[in-house]
Amino acid sequence: MNTIEEEAPLGRRRRRRYSVEFKAQVVAACQGPGVSLAAIALHHKLNANLLRRWVEQAETNDCVLVARSDVGAPSAPAPAFVPLPLEARSARTAEIRVEVRRADQSITVSWPTSEAAQCAAWLREWLA
Repeated sequence: MNTIEEEAPLGRRRRRRYSVEFKAQVVAACQGPGVSLAAIALHHKLNANLLRRWVEQAETNDCVLVARSDVGAPSAPAPAFVPLPLEARSARTAEIRVEVRRADQSITVSWPTSEAAQCAAWLREWLA
């Protein structure tokens, strides 16, 4: 399979150009779970960074990579919405906790995170 659309003349090297079908085929090979982009790039004699760019473009739909044989084919239905349970927040509110130890004495100060600016001002004043 020739992946280059036009052959470069002898002498000066030219940038290779790949067909949309070839790009779509290689990007599709990258879609499986646990697939190494670097391995696929090596197999197709491509630079891994170039292949990564093609995959990112296909995912963000900046450059639609669709093989021409798929243009008229009906698309698969979109998967149904699947609700996921969210983690319940704890009843305890977040707090800033400052613990100072000196010799055998210790002081612990708890401050609500909603008042973080006031806590910082208090610490500056206390440490000065």
